[in-house]
Amino acid sequence: NLALLFTGASAFVAGPARPVPKTIARMNPTDAPAAAEAASAEDAAGVVYDPTDGAGAPMTRNNNGALWLPQRARPRRNRKSEAMRSMVRENYVSPSHFIYPLFIHEDDDEVHEIPSMPDCFRHTLPSMMKEIEEAWSYGVRSFILFPKVPDELKTNYAEECYNPTGIVPRALAMIKAKFPDSIVCTDIALDPYSDQGHDGVVKDGRILNDETIGQLCKQAVCQARAGSDVVAPSDMMDGRVKAIRDALDSEGFTEVSILAYTAKYASAYYGPFRDALDSHPGFGDKKTYQQDPANSREALIEARLDVAEGADMLMVKPGLPYLDIIKSLKDNTDVPVAAYHVSGEYAMLKAAVEKGWLDEKSVALETLLCFRRAGADVILTYYAKQAAKWLQEDGIY
Repeated sequence: NLALLFTGASAFVAGPARPVPKTIARMNPTDAPAAAEAASAEDAAGVVYDPTDGAGAPMTRNNNGALWLPQRARPRRNRKSEAMRSMVRENYVSPSHFIYPLFIHEDDDEVHEIPSMPDCFRHTLPSMMKEIEEAWSYGVRSFILFPKVPDELKTNYAEECYNPTGIVPRALAMIKAKFPDSIVCTDIALDPYSDQGHDGVVKDGRILNDETIGQLCKQAVCQARAGSDVVAPSDMMDGRVKAIRDALDSEGFTEVSILAYTAKYASAYYGPFRDALDSHPGFGDKKTYQQDPANSREALIEARLDVAEGADMLMVKPGLPYLDIIKSLKDNTDVPVAAYHVSGEYAMLKAAVEKGWLDEKSVALETLLCFRRAGADVILTYYAKQAAKWLQEDGIY
């Protein structure tokens, strides 16, 4: 019996059967099985495992004697070279997908870097034009303007937002005169112009929905008259898309598009943007009109309403933490979806790059590609010019 035991044990290792150790041979027969197991384990520890040998071996050898895992489906075949990967690539990023946000001001004649957003600036109107010209050289054709408004022009009803000689109408006229083929988008919201720092008219600590929409309609028509191609209401008031669409159409601006901030969340990622425009809320927060970050189905309610009211495109903001919302809107609507790669997301990448923890080019382009994979047709990003430059340098576009 002992001989049979050790003959079986030898089947687990390569080579001839090993002799029974003398210490085991002299043992009491009742102790032999445990001792044999210990000896076998000690013996096998010095043997290199052969994945083609023994019962249940996971691999075999092919006709040429090479190690072979019998498996027909091998997804790596579609990744074997850059040419192959490029041929089967599902998504890509190009400068045509970008909208480049630009901050503009007239506080003085200086261009001011925004401390919390490295490489982003508050532009004067002349420097704005230079920045657009440079972005054009890399293939970026779409822009959105955000003004920093002097405190003395701010009021609760934000009347400066529809001043035809204000900074945004004049910027629009300048851009369309020199770059007529540009797509220029304008933000429809009261907060840059509000002495309350909110997106709407304030009364007794409440944000008034319908009164705010009345002001937004005036702002949208003013900007359309100045040359805006796309108005982008970011206020999150109920029913504002329908009202703005009707206001534009009644004034003959049927070709001006609406990019609705459909799923704008009450996010902590907006801090650097508010630094750039000095538009932090004067009291409280924006949770009574912006969406709860915990909710996803609510975004579909907003999306269906915005499409029914005449929105041409839908936006999700922020972007990277809300890729699921981008995909949901893409899967459940038939209009283009935009993602806003917001200031906090941008600042985090910049901070990690400054620490030497990330490669900026690789991580920025991967981030933008992720928006596309999630379903974004358009990406608002502060990386627009730099990303387009990288793509051009790589010979992609």
